Amino acid sequence: MTSTGWADAALTAVIDRVTVTASEVGARFPLFADPDSGRWTTTGRGSWTGGFWAGLLWLRARYTGAEADRAAASRCTARLAPWADADTAARGLILWYGTALASHDAKATALRERAARACLEAVDPELGLVPWGSALGGPRLLARADGVPGMVPLLAAAGPEGAAAAGAHLHRHLELCLGVSEHRPWTQPAWRFDAGSGWQPCEDPPRGWSRGRAWLLLAVADALHLPTLSGPRAEPLPGAAERLLEHGAALDGPLVPRADASRPDMPLDTSAAAITAVALLKLARLPGPRATEFAHRATAILRHLVGTHLSGPHARRPAGMLLDGCYDAVRGTAVRHELIWGDFFLGLGLAALTGSADITDV
Repeated sequence: MTSTGWADAALTAVIDRVTVTASEVGARFPLFADPDSGRWTTTGRGSWTGGFWAGLLWLRARYTGAEADRAAASRCTARLAPWADADTAARGLILWYGTALASHDAKATALRERAARACLEAVDPELGLVPWGSALGGPRLLARADGVPGMVPLLAAAGPEGAAAAGAHLHRHLELCLGVSEHRPWTQPAWRFDAGSGWQPCEDPPRGWSRGRAWLLLAVADALHLPTLSGPRAEPLPGAAERLLEHGAALDGPLVPRADASRPDMPLDTSAAAITAVALLKLARLPGPRATEFAHRATAILRHLVGTHLSGPHARRPAGMLLDGCYDAVRGTAVRHELIWGDFFLGLGLAALTGSADITDV
């Protein structure tokens, strides 16, 4: 097998799994799948994960080149349109990742542009960010680590004013979640704004939440690739990336983190590892002395996910499932399952290694 033969074979398995999933879920959106049977729990509107399913369908269309697959991806992306005006910063996850791979699809481009303008209008000038919002329930005035990835390039697509908003949105989250004046071994992934007392840390998700640091690292890597965020807005970003890498075990330690890195009794979260691998692949594309180190670590993570956590042929479940993802350890929801965003970032990382996708486009 060639040096990337394992990645080619794994990408084929992931794409085949997309086809099986598409036939099972129909017009619904897959969320997480049972690790024993492979049966999906689905949502009708997609929730915050719908863009990852659309993104996987676009990855399949690129991989196969089939017009039928492209049409299926386009139809799925169109079903995300109601989210463009929803009150949530999760629009970054939904409408960036659901459209970024849809090259030469006019409807997807128009949806992305509409979403970018809507998100720009949603910026709270006093808070300096797009609030987490009320569309998914809970308090509206939150800043969450998962409200940054996707939102940065989406806002930046709205022109110079959008680029300024993207920079402010990212930096306010870094100030809160990563801290600017203290040395934190963990991120504080969620904050609530109170008119009387200002920003207050939330207990949920916990400080050691594996995806908190992974999401922030991905957002910083995205921002470093955006020419519209050059200049003073970009100056602190390399330092933020180094701080996120310093204690996040992204470059050493376990290749797959625990769902709560501060608790060794927690289950693993392969989706956090896949997100981290994609972020590292993006950082590896930037000039600098550590580019090779980032690339090697990303490849090691992806190879480990494929060799240890990707399902093979089995009598009871399909091949190509990225197992051992943890949706919500606190509530015990889908703690060792296949997660649709884990599949997406694994597929994207493998596509980047094999030349099927340009990691800096997504």
